[in-house]
Amino acid sequence: MTTTFTHVGLLGRREHPGVEEVVSGLLKLLDQRNIQVTIEDRLATLAHFERREMASRDQIGTMVDLAIVIGGDGSLLSAARTLVKHDTPVIGINRGRLGFLTDVSPDDLLEQVSAILNGDYLSDRRFLLDAEVWRGEQVVGRGEALNDIVVNSGASAQMVEFELSIDGDFVYRLNADGLLVATPTGSTAYSLSAGGPIVSPDLDALLLVPMFPHSLTSRPIVVSGQSEIRIDVVSRNDIHPPITCDGQISITALPGDSVRIRKKSRELTLLHPPGYSFYATCRDKLRWSDALVQ
Repeated sequence: MTTTFTHVGLLGRREHPGVEEVVSGLLKLLDQRNIQVTIEDRLATLAHFERREMASRDQIGTMVDLAIVIGGDGSLLSAARTLVKHDTPVIGINRGRLGFLTDVSPDDLLEQVSAILNGDYLSDRRFLLDAEVWRGEQVVGRGEALNDIVVNSGASAQMVEFELSIDGDFVYRLNADGLLVATPTGSTAYSLSAGGPIVSPDLDALLLVPMFPHSLTSRPIVVSGQSEIRIDVVSRNDIHPPITCDGQISITALPGDSVRIRKKSRELTLLHPPGYSFYATCRDKLRWSDALVQ
């Protein structure tokens, strides 16, 4: 079968152990196939890669027809927020810990990447979230996320009081450590730790998960992915809650601000090796079958 990709970008962080070994193996494979390669400039200090074509992450998104991200899920989340605007398909090679999104194993690197380059892969579309912070009639901050957007109390020991509305319909006023809005992709990340459900990534849904709510009857809610979520930070709050996007502090809200969250118009394309299964990944990463082992 002929190769379906002609220009591949290699992205990642040099701090991850084993990255140099993986990049070397990929370069050898891609050179054998006469595939053009561009390496993200943040890998430039790795030995002997300086002689290769280098570009920034954003530039790579405009140049290549496939991006390979080497690292943990955090590396892929970061790259996804840039690459999604270029409709660049992404492969994740796991050099981190859990690896829900970076599902190509370094042990099977050549076999699995070769199969994908031959056109033997599963394509998976994932949506992202856009967030805006409104202060009166003005937008004072924006952020985006593949996993989740969280309005939280930050380092403060206080709870934050907020009001939640879905599509303009008032839901409740709540005191909690925060409120987490997750995509199905993010349902196996921070949302899971906060008590949210695991949601199949092909569902068009949003997860709303209160974090340590004062009311024990406040439970996670799953709503349509087309919904607009509005979180109003009640004016009498004494703290300035940070809004984190995929774990990165993007914006700090003030009492009286409104956080509005909706689905992003563009989607990310993830490519998985043959035989990929979301539920098999859950069994492996979450050790669902360990209780059956005697």
